[in-house]
Amino acid sequence: RSFLSREDIGIILISQCLAELIRHAVEAHARPLPAVLEIPSKEHPYDPGKDSVLRRARGLFSPEDLR
Repeated sequence: RSFLSREDIGIILISQCLAELIRHAVEAHARPLPAVLEIPSKEHPYDPGKDSVLRRARGLFSPEDLR
């Protein structure tokens, strides 16, 4: 949580499997900076359905906007 309040951090990269352990904190973060991005790990495959950023982005655009 201390990373979220620091002014000198713009992006936080976290593996998706670890983000699942603190999902409540990841989804509660609503400020634009620092951006919290989930990345795949070598041991666990990436699941786009669990990515909080992708889920938020899907709600912002309609299929017609992406054509």
